[in-house]
Amino acid sequence: MVKQSSVKSFFQTDMLLYLTILYLVEFVRGAALISFLPIYGDKALGLDLDVIGAAITAHYMTDTGLKLAIGYLLDRLSVRTVVSIGLLFSLIGITALQFAVVPWAFITAAAVYGIGISPIWIVCLTRIKEDQRATQMGFLYTVWLVGLGSGPVVTNLLLDFNRGLTYWVMVGISLAAWLLSLFISGTRSVHIDVVPFRRQLAILGSRLRDMKLLLPGMVLQTLGAGMLLPILPSFAVKSLGMTATHYSILLLIGGGCTVVGLIPMGKLSDSFGKKWFLIAGFLAFGAVLFALTQKPPLGLAFFWAFLLGISYAAVLPAWNALLAAFVPPGQQGLGWGVFSTVEGIGGIIGPLIGGFIATRYSGSSVVGLAGIMFIIISMFYVFFPFRLFKGEAPPPIKVIK
Repeated sequence: MVKQSSVKSFFQTDMLLYLTILYLVEFVRGAALISFLPIYGDKALGLDLDVIGAAITAHYMTDTGLKLAIGYLLDRLSVRTVVSIGLLFSLIGITALQFAVVPWAFITAAAVYGIGISPIWIVCLTRIKEDQRATQMGFLYTVWLVGLGSGPVVTNLLLDFNRGLTYWVMVGISLAAWLLSLFISGTRSVHIDVVPFRRQLAILGSRLRDMKLLLPGMVLQTLGAGMLLPILPSFAVKSLGMTATHYSILLLIGGGCTVVGLIPMGKLSDSFGKKWFLIAGFLAFGAVLFALTQKPPLGLAFFWAFLLGISYAAVLPAWNALLAAFVPPGQQGLGWGVFSTVEGIGGIIGPLIGGFIATRYSGSSVVGLAGIMFIIISMFYVFFPFRLFKGEAPPPIKVIK
């Protein structure tokens, strides 16, 4: 059972500010990637799905490519400096979308927008306590998913009413997130050992070697998810026969079930271990995606969305708590930056592959292929040697200053 003091310490004043900014950032990210960019690019600009996929890839390229540098900067500069500068770039990127009337401008705006996403997320990750990793990950992911899920739901409803209003809502929320970042404390809030950069990379390289068996899963998970991003709205309309309102309800059911399930699943993962949560979660996720390609009736599609949400809730806390065991103490910013960069490789490649397949074949082909990938990931964890990864951090590496 989670101690009340542990929960209170997680929601200290500065953490509440971080979580508020994270919510606003993820609201706009969900609105942009899941709804605005695919729908606006398709209906307003007439862009092919492969161009939309390239724009989402450009977003993830800047987001992922800067994670390592941002982690390094967080180990040396104040949180306020890094977060506020990053969110300023995101604000510029979102604002530039109104000028994105040709493919290259559309892709460039998405790339600039990706610059400011990483810092606040990595800052929140560094505040997770070792003794309650999965549980506190559940709290963190609840905020993250509420933002990520409510963004596209609101955007879908607004897009049917007024595309211009939708755009200005996204700009306004991005502006609010940047203004709030100016109130972050100017001091470094994470204890960092003063270690030369090359030495830090050597420590992290050792951690990556320790966890090399986890690397395929890190990439494939984000690859499968990334493939779905550019095609979800068109798949819902063309393959499932949904209206924008139906699509919003689908997202609301899936996201709501994930949010409700995260904290209980995090507690259970802390108590019983992570293996079967990963196996069952990925298996159910893949099976449901494959079932959606069979063009189910509306009621059954909503039920599949319910199962998707529960399976995602089972996976997220367990996976990230397992990953957190390999973040070196004293290099949390750089550590999460490196690991998030590895995970982001799939996010970079996925939208390109998904957009290409959907343009050449169909959105159903992308969803079915992603489902098969998640089933394969589940089978991978069946044979994965979890006895080597008990959820405990590996032996500490001596730091030579």
